[in-house]
Amino acid sequence: MTAQASPASWLETWRGRAPGLALALAVALMSVVAAPVVKAASHGLIALPDMVMALILGIALHRAALTPLFQAGLTYAVKTLLRYAIALLGLRIALGDIIGLGAGVVAVVIAAMAITLVSGVVLARLVGRETGLGALAGAANAVCGASATLATATVVPDYKSKHADIAFTVVMANAISTLAMLAYPPLCAWLGLSPRQTGVMFGVTIQDMAQVVGAGYAVSDPVGDVAVIVKLFRVLLLLPVVLAIGAWFARRGSPTGEARVPAPLFAAAFIALAIVNTIVGGTSLAASFAPLKATLIEASRWGLLVAIAALGLGTSVASLAAVGWRHLAVFCGAALVVLAIGLGGAMLVG
Repeated sequence: MTAQASPASWLETWRGRAPGLALALAVALMSVVAAPVVKAASHGLIALPDMVMALILGIALHRAALTPLFQAGLTYAVKTLLRYAIALLGLRIALGDIIGLGAGVVAVVIAAMAITLVSGVVLARLVGRETGLGALAGAANAVCGASATLATATVVPDYKSKHADIAFTVVMANAISTLAMLAYPPLCAWLGLSPRQTGVMFGVTIQDMAQVVGAGYAVSDPVGDVAVIVKLFRVLLLLPVVLAIGAWFARRGSPTGEARVPAPLFAAAFIALAIVNTIVGGTSLAASFAPLKATLIEASRWGLLVAIAALGLGTSVASLAAVGWRHLAVFCGAALVVLAIGLGGAMLVG
């Protein structure tokens, strides 16, 4: 809708989007209900986050979403609503906590992220996969799993298997980070890492925030605190990472499509909310701000759920079935890169 569009035109636009958005929201609601049911029915053996459940349910209902009635809303959810939800992630950042990490930890995080991103692209090229897959896998491992995958998808040029690659990367990010949550604590204990080193290692290497929290606080509160702060620093860097990836694709002039860097408002909102959270958090207004902050963070979560449900609804099982060992090699290779750098860096800065 342009600035000159009439109210009637605006209403007509949203009427067109409403069916698709309603379908994606219904799938998101189903995922929230289904996740604990599946966990209880499997006696805890299958514990899927809401986001992964939304993706799976969306894929299962793909055929129902093929009608043109739903396309405008599903496209809006994946391309626009997603950016609003990611912008709200800025409220999770407190810049003072990041500064307290120290220069050494900051350097390790930035180095691990940069090398992991590059490794994803290089590995994709080596095994003959799309560069877009490498960018998605690199960002998921370097930054914050599913959220980074979805954010990066907004700047990766369109290509034939893009939706399937996004879905694959989201599922793999959850699977690998869950494995890491279980395997990394005993690994750090075996290596004799200090609580600070262990927290840094978790924060640098584990893909999704939930698993960082699970691994860190399962060891101890001090480990959990360090791990979460380091992880939040990675989340803070989501915006520059996405903008850099978009700019790189745009400079390449890829024949698969023209990448578009997210609109400046998306970038400005993320940074502005992080600054607001930092400033208000250190004042007497913090208690009054807390309910609004919690509401907006919850809105971000639901925005991400609806967006990934829409993504699933647009992804066919056949496209996922075509994924082979090369996709696994790209994602797992990038995961091993961030593990090696994170572990070595944690030992150096501890």
